[in-house]
Amino acid sequence: MSSPLRITHAHGDRITVTDESGGVDLISYVYRPEAAWEAPKPYLHPIRTLGDNVVTDYRPNDHRWHKGLQMTASHLSGQNLWGGNTYVHGQDYVPLPERVGSMAHLGFDEVAASDGRAVVAERLSWRHHDGTHWADELRRIEVHDVEYAPAPTGTGATAETGGSWTLTWSSAITNRRAEPLRFGSPTTHGREAAGYTGLFWRGPRAFRGGRVLGPEGEGPGLMGTQAPWLAYSGEHDGADGHGTLIFRHAPENDHMGKDGTHPAHWFVRNEPFAAVAPSFAFFDELELAPGDTLARRYRVTVADGAWDRGRIETYLEEHPW
Repeated sequence: MSSPLRITHAHGDRITVTDESGGVDLISYVYRPEAAWEAPKPYLHPIRTLGDNVVTDYRPNDHRWHKGLQMTASHLSGQNLWGGNTYVHGQDYVPLPERVGSMAHLGFDEVAASDGRAVVAERLSWRHHDGTHWADELRRIEVHDVEYAPAPTGTGATAETGGSWTLTWSSAITNRRAEPLRFGSPTTHGREAAGYTGLFWRGPRAFRGGRVLGPEGEGPGLMGTQAPWLAYSGEHDGADGHGTLIFRHAPENDHMGKDGTHPAHWFVRNEPFAAVAPSFAFFDELELAPGDTLARRYRVTVADGAWDRGRIETYLEEHPW
């Protein structure tokens, strides 16, 4: 049986989803506007495991615009909806505040919890720095599959506190300009191994140097590779134990762009900080024609413990798309 979930809405600020069985606030979805230089946009922070350990970071001193889990656009037709300085080939990162745009909250279509599932459905406006409306986004965030670890059995067995739960993030972005929107990344603009854009997770400071796993490989060398999933495990500060996040992109995410496909590539780092993004414009720009919609769906499973590849694959087989 699914664990019951409760929603608390502090209007104009955030929505919090709480697991009523354990009393843990699993996510806070913050939609209040923040500093213009940080490309204001809604984000999820903190995200917690069922064992009540935080697995996101917020405004770290190296990148103030990194905020938990958020949808970003590092290079969008000359604008920066990522935040901070803008990468310019031959000049590195340059302060160009006139290029920093925003994703503005417009309203919610659904905020509800029932039958072990919580839903937040939102309308947003993607905007140029000057406020010009460039795109509409329909966003849907769901919390589901809240599962506690089974009790230990046998002599000397030890319990793994908590368990796992999953978040599904869906975004449908429609171009409202009279010309194409071009999604890119620092890599499409000349910087190697910096293809970040799209959904982006910044891990807590303690997760630096964590373990990166894919279906057929391990380590930060998975940067720029393709695979249906990628996992990141780290050890907590302030509490014993580890946490694991499993990132998945939906199979249909590939069906977009040139020749009908635009496959996702993984952006991943464990030094100098923990970060993962299923980038939709790692090596090549993605062009969205006027009136067309870019639809993407992702899942992030948040688990207590350091899961190995076998356990991850078993979980994914038991929880298919």
